[in-house]
Amino acid sequence: MPMVSLSSKVVHIHTGPRLVKFHMRWCVIVICNLHCFEIVAFLLPVQYVRVSYDTRPELLLQLMVKEWQMELPKLLISVHGGLQNFKMHPKLRQVFGKGLIKAALTTGAWIFTGGVNMGIVTHVGDALKEHSSRSCKKICTIGIAPWGLIENRNDLIGQDVCSPYQTLTNPLSKLNLLNNLHSHFILVDDGTVGRTGAEDGLRKQLEKHIALQKIHTRMGQGVPVVCLVAEGGPNLIVTVLEYLKSTPPVPVVVCEGTGRAADILAFVHKNTYETGELCDGIQEEIMSTIKRTFNFSHGQAHHLLQTLLECMRNKALVGIHIPLN
Repeated sequence: MPMVSLSSKVVHIHTGPRLVKFHMRWCVIVICNLHCFEIVAFLLPVQYVRVSYDTRPELLLQLMVKEWQMELPKLLISVHGGLQNFKMHPKLRQVFGKGLIKAALTTGAWIFTGGVNMGIVTHVGDALKEHSSRSCKKICTIGIAPWGLIENRNDLIGQDVCSPYQTLTNPLSKLNLLNNLHSHFILVDDGTVGRTGAEDGLRKQLEKHIALQKIHTRMGQGVPVVCLVAEGGPNLIVTVLEYLKSTPPVPVVVCEGTGRAADILAFVHKNTYETGELCDGIQEEIMSTIKRTFNFSHGQAHHLLQTLLECMRNKALVGIHIPLN
């Protein structure tokens, strides 16, 4: 039976008159079969912390740099996409994975994901697994996940103890396991159970705070952030717009061919002028595609089209990656 062996300790971070207590834990993945135990996946332990949804981002970054001893990134890649499992063409999956790993290695990037082993996170995990089988170079991949959505999360509660964490999930459960190829996890608790969204605000604030860190003091340059999207539902298009409208705006790279929202974004991008206006005679085709893809009514499709067109007002910040070409 697969399980994770855990140990934990408490780290105190001094912030003037206030003392903040973080619970830090380490885990090593252990695969168990009938005859032997084999330690796999990690050359170094995984570190994680459970925090409140309103934790200040500067405290989290202090934890990551001071206690987890992570070097500030030269680039932050924030991966977003489908929350449910989806298939990629084998060639597309290979190019997606290699491209992500190469970008992280050559730039010294951190990768942010949703952490739970579903949807786009599974594909990121596959890329990390392939990388770990060929190289010992560590890639800082941080999963920011809602505490209330994690399967067997009570196994993760403890202080200065060792406890097992089962990595088998109940097929009838609506909860998810963490993806075990990540190097770090931030588990965000807002008191809800079985719901996504607890982590959204904290993740955005942490990304913004990291972007403010000066990596070239003389030039005053902060950490660049890029949003990478693949597949996804209608909410992904809203997320893309939020990145494009943020201050400063965050560029978005869309992986065409991964399906649903990513493919619609790519199609609209190809069929708009530099001003963001649709090319003549294309609106009905886009509306039809939105209705069919998301099972939307005419009104819902029209509303999402407006969101897409608002994204295209920042068309220069949207890049389309076409792996199969």
